[in-house]
Amino acid sequence: MPEIKPFRAQKRMKELMAGHFRGVDAAAKDPDRKVAWCTSVGPAELLHSFGFEVYYPENHGAMLGATRSAEKYIPLANALGYSPDICSYLTSDIGAFLAGETPLQRAYGLEGVPRPDVLVYNTNQCRDVKDWFSFYGRRFGVPVIGVNSPTGISEVTQAHVDAMVAQFKALIPTLEEVSGRRFDPDRFREVMRLSAETSDLWKECLWQASHRPAPLTFFDACILMGPAVVLRGTPEAVAFYKELLAELKERVDGGVAAVEGERHRVYWEGMPVWGKLRDLALFFQELRTAVVVSTYCNSWVFDAFDPAEPFESMARAYLELFIVRSDDAKERIMARLIEEFQVDGVVYHDAKTCPHNSNTRYGLPQRLKERTGVPFIVIYGDLNDLRCFSEEQAKTNIEAFVEQLGPGRAAAGG
Repeated sequence: MPEIKPFRAQKRMKELMAGHFRGVDAAAKDPDRKVAWCTSVGPAELLHSFGFEVYYPENHGAMLGATRSAEKYIPLANALGYSPDICSYLTSDIGAFLAGETPLQRAYGLEGVPRPDVLVYNTNQCRDVKDWFSFYGRRFGVPVIGVNSPTGISEVTQAHVDAMVAQFKALIPTLEEVSGRRFDPDRFREVMRLSAETSDLWKECLWQASHRPAPLTFFDACILMGPAVVLRGTPEAVAFYKELLAELKERVDGGVAAVEGERHRVYWEGMPVWGKLRDLALFFQELRTAVVVSTYCNSWVFDAFDPAEPFESMARAYLELFIVRSDDAKERIMARLIEEFQVDGVVYHDAKTCPHNSNTRYGLPQRLKERTGVPFIVIYGDLNDLRCFSEEQAKTNIEAFVEQLGPGRAAAGG
């Protein structure tokens, strides 16, 4: 029977994640400390420089999906006027809040989500995050501030960067008022240095999957990316990814495969189906198919980060995200990754409530196939709402697709 090979570093990761949540909870209960809520690719580095403990509701949304409890809560948000067609991270998170429940209770002994002192968003992912944070701003009576990013960018220009820098700097007066601290440029540069190092290490970890056989898969990375999301800008994240990278290199040197008898190599484009992550991982194992690359997991790789120019490099890094780019830019990025990771086929996940990260609706898969010759399949589902996902149909279609890939590059010597 197929099995998912655990990483030794996962024990340390669990400790880090527990420490993160308990640390934010303790800060929320301490009148001398402050908590900022931040979107997952928001200006966390700036928040850390002010001494905020930073909490990420999107990470909480993923937990609700992974624990398969999202469907219980989504209707509660729908009843409040939040459409079932908008982000199911948003609706499940707000619904859980309305129910007074959270996976953090059972996992870490927390009473609930930590109360924010300020909420800070970046719309580089979608407008939903602004509406999401606005709900909590009204509930808690605290400031909601953020930046509004351009989207559909083909090439990131200096004009784009300058506009974002101005917005980031405009956050400072509110952050000074809420934190009770003056902005410290040196501290900001130090946090950026740690984030840049975390990003570089995470990228190197992900790129180990370009080896054959791959030592990790997309499904592994969805779990292992936790510290890159919630702890970037901290020395703990740097230490963790050094440990993980050493273990991955050990696997590469020993020829240890994440998927035994690796036959095919596949690109996963789009969001995970969180509630079926393990089931899909095992299914691809049965097919001897390694899902070796994903632009989703690459979302926390920030090549532009430069502590010497913290504002400018943060702006550029957050504008270079795959989700922010035009279809032409996305095609170029995917074509390069298909070649680097020796991909045999692409699986696109069209997530019902995440149109901004479902790159299937405007002909991109067809154009990319014409460009690269690599076949594709589209599966329909959602990140959190499993009512939108037919596991049986998805597996039947994926199995047929893999069978049609033939011997793959491995057998062909490519």
